[in-house]
Amino acid sequence: MLDTSDLSATLRMIGEENLDVRTVTLGVNLNACASPDGAKLLTGVYDRICRAAEHLVPVANEVGSRYGVEIVNKRISVSPASILLENHSVDTAVKLACAMDRACDTVGVDLLGGFSALVQKGITTGERTLIESLPEALATTGHVCGSVNIGTTKAGINADAVYFIAQTVLKIAHATSAQKGFGAAKLLIFANQPEDNPFMAGAMLGAGEPECVINVGVSGPGVVKRAVERLLQKRENPRLDEIAEEVKHTAYRVTRVGELVGHDVARRLGVTFGIVDLALAPTPRVGDSVGEIYQAMGIERLGAPGTTAAVMLLNDAVKKGGSFASSSVGGLSGAFIPVMEDHAISDAVTRGDLSLEKLEAMTSVCSVGLDMILLPGDTTAETLAGIILDEAAIGVANRKTTGVRVIPVPGAKKGDFVDFGGLFGSGTVTAPVCPGGNEAFVMHGGRIPAPIHSLVN
Repeated sequence: MLDTSDLSATLRMIGEENLDVRTVTLGVNLNACASPDGAKLLTGVYDRICRAAEHLVPVANEVGSRYGVEIVNKRISVSPASILLENHSVDTAVKLACAMDRACDTVGVDLLGGFSALVQKGITTGERTLIESLPEALATTGHVCGSVNIGTTKAGINADAVYFIAQTVLKIAHATSAQKGFGAAKLLIFANQPEDNPFMAGAMLGAGEPECVINVGVSGPGVVKRAVERLLQKRENPRLDEIAEEVKHTAYRVTRVGELVGHDVARRLGVTFGIVDLALAPTPRVGDSVGEIYQAMGIERLGAPGTTAAVMLLNDAVKKGGSFASSSVGGLSGAFIPVMEDHAISDAVTRGDLSLEKLEAMTSVCSVGLDMILLPGDTTAETLAGIILDEAAIGVANRKTTGVRVIPVPGAKKGDFVDFGGLFGSGTVTAPVCPGGNEAFVMHGGRIPAPIHSLVN
């Protein structure tokens, strides 16, 4: 039970530093909508989402106003849509995405996640149908986001699925070429995908989750940065463990705010409260950057030796503070490094300080992976598959979540600047130092076996 009086001082203090609740995400199970009749399926999904989320936006706004904390996004995550598509056509899959999109317009949410497939050990008919539909589905909808899980520590990595999805990413970029390949920004490819993540594009309601559930994503990179700066003002040269301790205490306070908001929203909607995802998810705004935290720590040029260690310090401290604050921390909690959405990281890529390879190293200790990275338009499916395999290998071997969200920009070359606007941000096209020479390995297909430490039963 939360003691609201005990939290009032924390709320006032954090409010002065413009902390926001980045998202309140309503998870909705759609499995009961399954039907061999395509028209009945589409109607059932639309009606189910509209009924479940009818009051989400007004309730979230009311709770935010009550506590003086802005709830920036109101979103929906659904059970994997591929489950509904067994024995259905690609055309029905596209229509399903459009029905979900219309439901988002009706209830007023900004994004919906869960147009997803879990293919870590194999691909069913419905999962293949969903993946084949992604180019048109993501090109013709504004709210719908997709994800594909291609590996787990228990199952290994499905290399056949990796090559299939790499080809699909290129098709998505081509289908949205008028928007510079923006459709690919709405697809996240995972290893060890969490089933309670409220953040897009990878949100999904996994197996074992409640019928309806509220998951909250709290983000406070600006708050953490200012906490580090205050410590530096007090102490001329604090030790790294002292910096970690300051971050941990700040994460504790931020998590308590998120849990308070989440419980209140869930209670008013009459649904289960799930988790708080304490993720330092940046926006392109100055002062809302994870990269600025590393700079405050002393990494003046992101990408310099020591950057990966700074990421580990921050990620671990955030998780420790969140875990102490709540027994319901989940999702992707930790530090994100989405290049286009973080002006400091984007600037480092533009200057050449931060390469794709250094970003990959950083993902071994961050909370997501290679996120929102622009690639040249002539990037091959084999290169993409290699990038995905490498990132999945980091996640599978280290028993952590890793993801890939890359955008091959049609017609663009390395060094070109692309601006998507809004929360999706802007950045410079980058590329691997060695983009070719992996074709024979990728084309073997099959499955990379699970690592030996997966045998823990």
